[in-house]
Amino acid sequence: MFTLLLSVLYTLVPTVWGEVSQRATLGNKLASNGTGTPYSMNVTDCPGYTLGSLQESDIGLTAQLTLAGPACNAFGLDIANLTIEVTYQSQSTLHVKIYDTANQQFTIPESVIERPAAPTTSYTGNSDLVFNFDAAPFAFWITRRSDPDAMPLFDTRTSSLPPTPIPPFNASDPSTAFDGFPLVFEDQYLQVASALPYGTNIYGLGEVIASSGFRRDIGTDGGVGTIQTHWARDVADPIDQNMYGSHPIYVEHRYNATTGKASASGVLLLSSAGSDTFLQTPPNSKVSLIEYRMIGGILDFYFFSGPSDAEVIAQYGSVIGYPMWQPAWGFGFHLCRWGYHNVSDDIENVAQMRAAGIPLEVQWNDIDLYHAYRDFTTDPVSFPGDELRAFIQELAANNQHYIPIVDVGVAITVNSTDVYDPFTRGVEEDVWIKNPDGSLYLGQVWPGYTVFPDWFSENILSVWTEALRNWTEMGVEFSGIWLDMNEASSFCSDSCGTGANYSALAPLSVAGTVVTGYPECYNETIWGPSGNMTINGTYTNSCTTSSTTTLVERRDVEGRGVERRGVGAVLFVLYYGFDLTRNKAIGSLYRNTLATNATHSGGYAELDVHNMFGFMEEKTTHLAIQSIIPGKRPFLISRSTFPSAGKWTGHWLGDNYSKWQYMYLNIQGVLQFQIYQIPMVGADTCGFNDNTDEELCNRWMQLSAFVPFYRNHNTYAALPQEPYRWESVANASRIAIAARYSLLPYWYTLFANASMAGLPPVRALFYEFPDEPELFTVDRQWLELRPSTVTVQTSPMTSLIDILSYRYLPGRGSVIWRDWYTHGAVNATSGGNTTLDAPISHINVHIRDNSVLLLHQEPGYTIYETREGPYSLLVSLNAAGTAFGTAYVDDGISFPPGPSRNLTFQAAESTLKIQSEGAYGIAQKLETITVLGVQKPAQVELQGSSTDGWTYNEATEELVVSNASVDLNGQFTLAWK
Repeated sequence: MFTLLLSVLYTLVPTVWGEVSQRATLGNKLASNGTGTPYSMNVTDCPGYTLGSLQESDIGLTAQLTLAGPACNAFGLDIANLTIEVTYQSQSTLHVKIYDTANQQFTIPESVIERPAAPTTSYTGNSDLVFNFDAAPFAFWITRRSDPDAMPLFDTRTSSLPPTPIPPFNASDPSTAFDGFPLVFEDQYLQVASALPYGTNIYGLGEVIASSGFRRDIGTDGGVGTIQTHWARDVADPIDQNMYGSHPIYVEHRYNATTGKASASGVLLLSSAGSDTFLQTPPNSKVSLIEYRMIGGILDFYFFSGPSDAEVIAQYGSVIGYPMWQPAWGFGFHLCRWGYHNVSDDIENVAQMRAAGIPLEVQWNDIDLYHAYRDFTTDPVSFPGDELRAFIQELAANNQHYIPIVDVGVAITVNSTDVYDPFTRGVEEDVWIKNPDGSLYLGQVWPGYTVFPDWFSENILSVWTEALRNWTEMGVEFSGIWLDMNEASSFCSDSCGTGANYSALAPLSVAGTVVTGYPECYNETIWGPSGNMTINGTYTNSCTTSSTTTLVERRDVEGRGVERRGVGAVLFVLYYGFDLTRNKAIGSLYRNTLATNATHSGGYAELDVHNMFGFMEEKTTHLAIQSIIPGKRPFLISRSTFPSAGKWTGHWLGDNYSKWQYMYLNIQGVLQFQIYQIPMVGADTCGFNDNTDEELCNRWMQLSAFVPFYRNHNTYAALPQEPYRWESVANASRIAIAARYSLLPYWYTLFANASMAGLPPVRALFYEFPDEPELFTVDRQWLELRPSTVTVQTSPMTSLIDILSYRYLPGRGSVIWRDWYTHGAVNATSGGNTTLDAPISHINVHIRDNSVLLLHQEPGYTIYETREGPYSLLVSLNAAGTAFGTAYVDDGISFPPGPSRNLTFQAAESTLKIQSEGAYGIAQKLETITVLGVQKPAQVELQGSSTDGWTYNEATEELVVSNASVDLNGQFTLAWK
């Protein structure tokens, strides 16, 4: 195993190009304990720690941890003296921090992520979370004060964990063994494990596209377990691998089969270190487990008591920060295309969208906007500055918006005559990442050799702001920014341009690229490259009966339509005896990104801060836009994210594929990022890589209309997929966008709640129905908070008519679900699937009873036009005749806090009351009120006076009051008798 470990450690400290002898010397040093003795590479004999010098206070305790025996030096040097600080942060949040007393290990600076201040109130006696410990050997466990006899929420005691050694659960991968469960705290290896209830429900620990679905595979019920690697990398949406972001937070939804009740809790390990997190249930074990293995940093845990899933997520937000306020226009439909086009093509696309009657809010540009792929430039031929400015200003005149891309790699000047101000200004202000010898660290991205911003530099904000401001003055008058390639991505490894002939490397080219892939069931060799759903009257779904069954009709209680996949060789394992060269997917830590010894201001090494790179760019860019567009809310979408990124940006789900499988996987991505406090999230609609087809794009345009970030975007040379290209897609888009824009007041309220209290706008079904186990694995449906559930068709069908969707309408018969379009009540199957019609261009949306929705009555072409129109109100009564809802209203654009108005809607005893509070004046009237679930009234009264302006539909038990002209700045009463 020594040679395997040496291979791992050898990759952790790559040096500049060509310094082979220095690298070999350093590798040999790392593979020993500094005296020439090799590391043991086994934690079995690690002694753990003993607790002493305990000091208790009103807010928690502090103690010292001392190595309990001879150092084992398993994969690094054991640190003999540690400090533990336990803080009862609130009644629901407990902070446990274990760090080296000498403070030599990397800790995320407060200047990067601001943490909650020490509490001024003592919660030690009334917190629902209780910190318990054994002094020798030291171990701790977290229990609930409200349920002290239950299994602990987190338990590091060896006696609680399965007996070791446990052989590898992947026989070909020795790193998947568990030699022992002592607390290990070394300079380059940390390990801690906790017991979990057998087969419990774990969500989060991303960013990941998990083959097991939204619920993580914990190694029970035929699963193989999970290894979640946290090491940000640029890779096109792989399944069961580490990808763009790092979010070491999980929510546990614990169900008690005896009582039939569930509760939720959460655990955050706030660390930017490269790490693997194992979820596993060893053979014959009565418990499952989670184990963290890290290559640096400290153990900085936050525990959240919930007890609901939404409360856990909100409690996490209170620690790392709530999401940024979104401008109202950000909820519109966005359109982008990469490659082979110019500003005239964009103008034509915008015109075609309007001609087709498909609302378009934002036009985007990818890197074909640039001159020679250089940031903050425009191509003088395809996107000349004056023409682009005129186009953007025309968009603005029509209340539309424009967003360009910013890649993080900044091109270098190639010779003395080359003029490129963003690079030279950065050199002058010393804002680029360095090699250890002080020279510029050079990577390779689209423009050729590049440098990378050092977000720790004291001058980076001013340089970044200047570059963005200069860009606007050149004609790129953006409304928001798209941040890409910020893992950071480099097309080579190490400082690949150091000492090179800069002018010898030309910008990369995509000319001549041919895209041949199509969605499952579409056969280009038979049907040609049109992607049409029918050709000469024949349906183009080419799946055989057997393959169609696999794709479509495998509708188990988990709601999945894809096969379970293993987690073996595709995983990026960092250490513990695993040879990284066996991992063909990525290999060394520095592959296609920055070398781990790239140097940042303050002496920080890339090894320690790599996972925060994208997040720090997002924070810097957000602050820059605040300066450039003062008084307005910034709008950002970014790829690589980390805890606290949601304060500064939204996220798109990366370079996905035009496949039915990826449309389904899109949903778990949206659900994951609600946990991560980055609720403005969505996928590239219709798919990015490969070609889409009409049927897939039709369904995907419907799905994305009901997720927060709604953008259609595809790759260069692929089949054009703007929604006007196929009439059925255009029709589906018009219907879905009209529903989306009607619901905008509700979306806006959900996001205000997220920004003010951290509550997730999009929710898994079990968040609202926590005691229904059949929902714990459902991830092809979701709730937009309480009132509505969305069900999407995620497979191609064998018929264009009578298409059926089999989905849960939760509540086990206690909830009345009504169809969004017809308002009719659905005869839902209790505890099982309900059959719903899903013809082409139709997505099933249902309204939950006991809810009130404020809507835009007349969805317009843009968000501005929509907001200028009147409101309507949709009231869905439950069996007891009650309903409740709220709405938050402000101007939708000003940087908060600012004037706002809060509306409360409450229906009971045949009366609807509207309460209104706040300083913001709502100019638009509430014109139509629809109440569902009422018996035909004999009389309807507005503000105590009888009115004849109402109708009643017996079939849907629907009362409609028209032309009400209600002033939403005051109080109002509607009664039916």
